[in-house]
Order: sequence, then structure tokens, then C-alpha cells
Amino acid sequence: MRPSRVTIIVIAALAVAGCARQQVAYQPAYAMAQGGPLVSAYGEPPYQLDSGDRVRITVYGQEGLNNSYVVDPSGLITLPLTGAVQARGLSKDELAASITAKLKQGYIREPLVAVEIETYRPFFILGEVNAPGQYPYVANLTIQNAVAIAGGFSPRADKRRVTVTRMANGQSFRGPMPMTAPLRPGDTIQIEERWF
Repeated sequence: MRPSRVTIIVIAALAVAGCARQQVAYQPAYAMAQGGPLVSAYGEPPYQLDSGDRVRITVYGQEGLNNSYVVDPSGLITLPLTGAVQARGLSKDELAASITAKLKQGYIREPLVAVEIETYRPFFILGEVNAPGQYPYVANLTIQNAVAIAGGFSPRADKRRVTVTRMANGQSFRGPMPMTAPLRPGDTIQIEERWF
């Protein structure tokens, strides 16, 4: 018994609708072997703070609280009045909301808190470059720019095999990326050696 044209059209329409729904979801352009994204086809999520980032905190009308703070190795910053505040894994807006909530607990009636990132944590480049090591992160940095900062490729570099390790949501992801891919603070780039 052959299926009717109407049945075939309905099945095709359902398949197309299912594909359209899947494209709305977050899908990485380059997926990691562990299943985590390095680069999103739909843009980067908000930057998450981590150890080594320096933030400027301003509490309007409270000059004694305005200062720069470095996120320590345990992911905390220590402020006057509130003490230690968790910063690791938070965006700057989430950190401002957390500080606001702590200040409202008996310290300041209506605190207005702003958080700015002064300096990002460094990135690392290893392998077949002329000067491997740790370098300060700058905005809009790509792998190609990072290689230039590290003195260019060594004579034995495989310019097609670049691996990036990135922390995202408390997990480490590792996988290949193209030379034009954007980097994030804290990334580790590995330039592989060619064998011929």
C-alpha cells in the first residue's frame, strides 16, 4: 500500500518544523569532544568573572566603598562592610546585584552599585610559537592575533592544528578552533607541531 500525497506532505512539514525549532536553540559552531561549546553561532554569552580579573566597584554616595578589587584564587572579592563576595562565574551585572543585596542587609538603605571590568585575566599560548607564555588579554582578540603577540609561528608549527582549552560554566572544554576564532580571557591555545 502506497502512502498518499497528503501523508507525505504532512510528514515533510513536521520534519521541517522540527529542524526550524532546533536552530533556535543554542548550537555551537565548533563542538568539543566532551560536548561543550567553544564558539557559539549565536554570539557569546555574557562574560563570567574568574580569578585574576580586576573589577572597579562603585557604590554611589559611598566614597569609602569605591575601589578596584582583584578576584582571588578562590573566586572571591573582599569588600568593606560586606566581607567576601562570590565573583567567580558571575557576570558584572550579577556581581552588582549580589553586592547590592549584601549592602541592603543592614548597611545601606538603597545602594546603587556599578561594576566595571578594569583588566581581564591573561590568556596562555603554548607549543610551536616563538615566545610561548602568558599574555594580557585585549578586546576582540583572535587566535591569529595571539600567535602574532607570541612572536609568530615557529618553523615546525602546524598552522592548521590549533587546540583551545576554555573554562565555561565551571567545566573545562578542549577542542580545535580556526585561526579566526575569537578568544576569551583565560583561554589556553596549543599550537601543534607538524611532522613533515
